[in-house]
Amino acid sequence: EEAAIGGNPDARYNLGCHEGRNGRIDRAVKHCIIAANLGDDDALNMLVAFHKRGLVSKEDLAAALRAHQVAVDATKIPQREAADAARARGIHCAEWKDG
Repeated sequence: EEAAIGGNPDARYNLGCHEGRNGRIDRAVKHCIIAANLGDDDALNMLVAFHKRGLVSKEDLAAALRAHQVAVDATKIPQREAADAARARGIHCAEWKDG
């Protein structure tokens, strides 16, 4: 709970799962929205599932999708993008050369 309050998206998602298992769907949705807004993919997927069950409005899901994308975009840096591209080509860290 402390990690969730501190802004850890995984902890927030896990807290949402716990609330959902205990039947507190409204609290689960709130936790998942916060986690998705922080860029958590699992929380976003959970919100999509909740939306399909009629537990999350179209507007709330759309807002969460926009905030999730902003959070993901904010983590993109050239070095990470280069590493992802190298990984996609099958080049792993052990194979990288200096310079």
